[in-house]
Amino acid sequence: MTFPKFAYPAFRWFCRACALCLAAALAGLFGFLLWRGLGTLGPSLFFGEADPWRALLLRVPVMDGLWPACLGTLSLLGLTCLLAVPVGIAAGVCLAEYAAGPAKAWLTFCVELLASIPSVVMGLFGFTLILFLRRTILPTANTCLLLAAGCLALLVLPYLVSATQKSLESLPESLRLIGPSLGLGTGRAIRHILLPASARSILAGVILAVGRAAEDTAVILLTGVVANAGAPAGLAGKFEALPFTIYSLAAQYQTPEELDRGYGAAMVLLALTGSLFVGAHLLHATLRRRWQVNP
Repeated sequence: MTFPKFAYPAFRWFCRACALCLAAALAGLFGFLLWRGLGTLGPSLFFGEADPWRALLLRVPVMDGLWPACLGTLSLLGLTCLLAVPVGIAAGVCLAEYAAGPAKAWLTFCVELLASIPSVVMGLFGFTLILFLRRTILPTANTCLLLAAGCLALLVLPYLVSATQKSLESLPESLRLIGPSLGLGTGRAIRHILLPASARSILAGVILAVGRAAEDTAVILLTGVVANAGAPAGLAGKFEALPFTIYSLAAQYQTPEELDRGYGAAMVLLALTGSLFVGAHLLHATLRRRWQVNP
């Protein structure tokens, strides 16, 4: 089948136009957030009427600022990564290097099925789990930070597993032969050769998982987040989070100033997520230099 001569240039210009539309949409979104939320940025947005220094040291409660939501979001992301990253990377290594045949096909299907579950269903699972525990072995169980982090870990686990599996499977065969040629066993070859070589792709999966966990509202809405909970008091306590704060301010605002605070909270969430991405890239650069010096 032959195409007219103008087809390929037209398709190339169409691709360029699509990329330009994407960049324009992002620029418009950021510009709109800056326009509506830039004026709210300041100590009062984070600490309200409380003294900033005493609030930073958790000596006074912050009732009308974003500081407790920032602490809750950071705690939630840290706990989610702690639960999901080791399991996701280990499962990806198992699928790429050890599993074979029908077992690998079934495990891959289970990972893809888990990735297709909507976040609200994951939140309902966590809520149902708490109801089951309350009626059976743990009558005092309640929604909390640990439950929300566990449900978010399940939500982002497929991204980590797939990123690790695909990055390991895409390595060239010549690289796989280095380990046996040096007398290394399978485990040591994975640890010292294959994982460092695929670290960039794995880290991209971790970044994607962190971003997915940072913006999700449906899961935490059913598993422990509340308004005006204050700074997280522990794994079994309630907490605040920026996505829920944005949702709450956008849905229940009484004055234009409260709505502008929602735009300010959205800017803070984007800045927080961007900072995590930059930190992940810096970590990747550090690890890459280390592996280059001590291969």
